[in-house]
Amino acid sequence: MISRIDLRGPLPRDLRDVLPRADLDVEAALEKVRPICEEVRHRGAAAVRELTARFDGVDLPTARVPAAAITAALAGLDPKVRQALEEAIRRTRLVHRDQRRTDVTTAVVPGGTVTERWIPVERVGLYAPGGLAVYPSSVVMNVVPAQEAGVPSMAVASPPQSDGLPHPTILAACALLGVAEVYAVGGAQAVAMFAYGTEDCPPVSMVTGPGNVWVAAAKRLLKGRIGIDAEAGPTEIAVLADATADPVHVAADLISQAEHDPMAAAVLVTDSEDLAEAVEKELAVQVEATKHRERIATALGGPQSGVVLVSSLEDGLRVVDAYAAEHLEIQTADAAAVAARVRNAGAIFVGSFAPVSLGDYLAGSNHVLPTGGCACHSSGLSVQTFLRGVHVVDYTREALAEAAPLVCTLADAEDLPGHGAAVRARFDWEIPAP
Repeated sequence: MISRIDLRGPLPRDLRDVLPRADLDVEAALEKVRPICEEVRHRGAAAVRELTARFDGVDLPTARVPAAAITAALAGLDPKVRQALEEAIRRTRLVHRDQRRTDVTTAVVPGGTVTERWIPVERVGLYAPGGLAVYPSSVVMNVVPAQEAGVPSMAVASPPQSDGLPHPTILAACALLGVAEVYAVGGAQAVAMFAYGTEDCPPVSMVTGPGNVWVAAAKRLLKGRIGIDAEAGPTEIAVLADATADPVHVAADLISQAEHDPMAAAVLVTDSEDLAEAVEKELAVQVEATKHRERIATALGGPQSGVVLVSSLEDGLRVVDAYAAEHLEIQTADAAAVAARVRNAGAIFVGSFAPVSLGDYLAGSNHVLPTGGCACHSSGLSVQTFLRGVHVVDYTREALAEAAPLVCTLADAEDLPGHGAAVRARFDWEIPAP
């Protein structure tokens, strides 16, 4: 069901070339989403309506979800689901509230200060997927950090179901979070609607949230006009485990991410062949007993998943750092110490009792994370995503006069005399050489 990659012995120089990874061709999708985005740009709400009818099979008079539908969705929500969502919101808000930034003023010289101000973006569009699975948890993960950052205006978009509305649990999550502006739009047309604006939806400054390849391609195409969090690809889990790991736990955790999508990636890295064999046996048993076994079997059997055998835990750390997983579990002896040595991962889950499923819903951490190896240079969604650090420079005449000779010297060194002249214009005396 799941392939093996034997890396015992000297590790290859470029590990990324030999490790499993989903093949997500965003570049090929670009040319298909370009005309979609152009349609929305030039024709606005009419284009959104036609594209929604074409791709989702529903004809909506307007993309904006009526307030009554949001209220009704919350009223009809299973009380147990409501309780779970409310607790997820509470925990996520606790973590993200502590991420708030404080303005800092530095006195560079007497009379000269630089203040770094943290200013939230003005308006954001938050995308919640609604394809093979429905993710009210993604609404929580997008909205809470934006709210804690102080974003004054936000809207949620999610694909319409057969009744022309986003899934009711999506709408109920919006109600619990106090988000009243919701659109029944999915795919590239949702990103374009947010980027260009329509008669129904004012344009936004930033779009965040995971989606399929069409959403990722639209984000890439429109980046610059809008800010984006990332081009999210298929979800992925890597588990670094040694002989102390429980194969039942490891197999269950690999399955938990494989059930998202046939392209989901599940990778086990271990220095124990006995564990590898035990996990493979457990996968065979557990997959047969689970609801989405065909989808899971496709994901586990695809080129994006595998069991990677290494000679030592040290080599295992090198492998998982090269892989830079969206989710990385550490199931080893002294897991906390091992986790502290990891450099590249979207989120790290320590020990047997911190499965990725906990992070997906209720750990308090954010589950919108970098995929496709981007965790080696990018972070997951946070309050910081929605903030801009702006430097405010405040110098007195005396402080500028003290710096003026050096400014002019550097301006002359770069052959930019206008820079020096802009300083000299403020003084009625010749600026001496330093």
